[in-house]
Amino acid sequence: MENGPAIFAGMVFCLFGGGLLAWIATSVRRHRPVAQGVSPVASVTVASLVSLISLVAGVWCFTWL
Repeated sequence: MENGPAIFAGMVFCLFGGGLLAWIATSVRRHRPVAQGVSPVASVTVASLVSLISLVAGVWCFTWL
């Protein structure tokens, strides 16, 4: 019974982290800002950390299966 929430949470975290990472890579490749009004280096760093934390949380959810 508890596998359903773990699968759902893991998929949400992995999809968000993967989508954010793809968006960051696309923005950097096109030389567009990741966040408006923020240093480009800081915005890429913070967004990358958030995406990696989200991916790790998704993998952690899948280990509970």
